[in-house]
Amino acid sequence: MKNFKLIKFSLQWFLFGALAILSCGCDNDDNNGDNVNPAETLTFTFEQSAEGWEGGVADFPKDWDRSRLEFEFENEELPAGVGETGKSLKISGRNISDDLFMFMKKQVTGLEPNHSYAVTFEIELASSYPEQSVGIGGSPGASVFLKAGGASIEPMPVEQDDNIRMNIDKGGQSRGGENMLVLGNVGIPGDEFEYRLIQRNNLQEPIEITSDNDGSLWLIIGTDSGFEGTTTLYYSTVEITLAY
Repeated sequence: MKNFKLIKFSLQWFLFGALAILSCGCDNDDNNGDNVNPAETLTFTFEQSAEGWEGGVADFPKDWDRSRLEFEFENEELPAGVGETGKSLKISGRNISDDLFMFMKKQVTGLEPNHSYAVTFEIELASSYPEQSVGIGGSPGASVFLKAGGASIEPMPVEQDDNIRMNIDKGGQSRGGENMLVLGNVGIPGDEFEYRLIQRNNLQEPIEITSDNDGSLWLIIGTDSGFEGTTTLYYSTVEITLAY
């Protein structure tokens, strides 16, 4: 997946524009064909930078010293042994709350205002946690759930009662919410704790995200962890398609 360009427009989008130009002078009575559904595809490979993505963490008591979470969000080389070279977005944190949510988010602008998009994510990341492994609170592979989605507002950690929670509905651990779907877990095959590239997507279940009055929306990807320990992941490629 690292061969994709940074940002690309799909052929379907181009054809839609060409069709719109050609049909300008046509009578409406002649426009009885099937509707064309244009789509915009954004691809991020993180070769030079984080490409506008920002990291964050939530789901822990608000009075905790956040350094205890050992949270990291860096643009780093993929780990050795994955069979591929290149940069990635490294996200790492220590779950001592039994419910740590680590995420990265990005704003997309220039869209149609107040419009609902069907959004799909194709994510490649490096994980080192066997799906069948056992850990405190849960498996470091099977109990760490990858989620993706978005909202018209900026996803942010906020104070809720005595905890730091997200201001969007991401669901809880293995459950999705209104703003995020579960794409699977971060488990790898086998029983060796060594980094491998894995792919996750929601191609069969797009999530609906609505832009705001200015034609902007926020995208978010994260992991909801039931494993009480450190999780370190490397996001290699993220491809997101926004379809009408």
